[in-house]
Order: sequence, then C-alpha cells, then structure tokens
Amino acid sequence: MNAEPILNKQDILGWLKDNPNFLEQCPEAADLLLPPKLKSKKGIADFQSYLLDRVKADKEMVLETTREIVENARNNMNNQTRIHMAVLHILEAQSFDELITSITMDLTAMLDVDITALLVETDGNTIPHTNIPGLKMVPKGTIDKWMEDRPARLQADITGLEAIFGSGANLVRSQALIRIDISLDMPPALLCFGSRNAMTFEDGQGIEQISFLARVIERCIRLWLTVPN
Repeated sequence: MNAEPILNKQDILGWLKDNPNFLEQCPEAADLLLPPKLKSKKGIADFQSYLLDRVKADKEMVLETTREIVENARNNMNNQTRIHMAVLHILEAQSFDELITSITMDLTAMLDVDITALLVETDGNTIPHTNIPGLKMVPKGTIDKWMEDRPARLQADITGLEAIFGSGANLVRSQALIRIDISLDMPPALLCFGSRNAMTFEDGQGIEQISFLARVIERCIRLWLTVPN
C-alpha cells in the first residue's frame, strides 16, 4: 500500500499561489488559521491578535444563536401543526362521549405527550355526563388551589399527581395544566398533559397554542351540553 504524500510548507504555498481564489471560495478555512502575534516592545499589548480572536468568538456565538433560532422555529411550526390537527379532530366528534374520548385518549398521540387527563370539580353532587371514562373528579376548590389564579401552568422536573394522572402519575416528569371555564353555571375544569421528559414543559414557554386548544375544547363542551357562556 502506497503511503499518502506528506505536504510540506512549500507544497502548500505553491498550491495557494496556483489557487488565489481559495479563501474566497472557502472562507471557513480562515477560521482554521492562527494569525502571527505582532512583535512589539515589552509592555505593549497585541490588540490586532486580540481583536481577531474576539471576532472569531463572536462569529461562533452568532452561528450558535442562529442554530437555536432555526431549531426553535422548526419546533414551533411542528407544535402548531399538531395543535391544528388536534382541533380538527375534536371538531369531528359525533357525540359528547366521543368528544371526551378524543380529548383524553386521542390527543395523547397527536400532541406527542405520554398522558392526557380532563378534570372537573365537584361538590359531591351528581354532575351530568361525568361517568365517561377519561373524566376525573376533584373536590371543589382544587383547581383554584393548583392554578393560583393562572390560566395555565407549565412545570418541569416534577412528580405527577395521582389525583391528575391516576395510575400513570409515576411516569410524569413534566406537565402542562390549562384551566377550562365552560360556563358560569358549570364547575371549572382542567386540561392536563403529562410527559416522561422532565423538560418537555417548563415555566417560561409560550402558552398561546395550548391555550387556543383549551378555548376550542371549552366551546365544544358548551355546545354539546347546550349551556350558556
């Protein structure tokens, strides 16, 4: 087997002379080169070398920021598409039971989460249509206590509550809780998504898309139960 030829300084300089447009065609190659330090009198700083190092560092920071922006935009677009598909699916429900099943079962796969729950407060009296699988009852005042006057809460690195996710609570490591106010004549409800990934939901993320989904669910439940706003 023939060994690959080893390039020396003269070979490289000769090739660059024959290809004067190399850096123009491959500007990223300049980042691989180290500029010579200026020879200056003792005590005088080499600002040129410092500035070049600073420019390279700034460039890397800009590239990393750009990558993060593109990745976030791509994720937001994917999430928006999922929300739109979920809304269309909910609107296709042919009965109230089918609507609740769509919310508590089908949304889990459509939104790429691990578990979905729909909670309704009760004061102990019988509430119509609450014997449907997927609906969970919680005592009066529970939702206000959990939500602390917020329309939605995104929480990371938590342990799921059995009161919310039932037997699936042990796998929940992050959650999204969205308040649902169906009517003044109806008790408050809570739409809950759980994920085994501790950082799927976290405080500071935008809630516009899941809030839109919650408003659609409010209206659908209201229409099926024929209750006023």
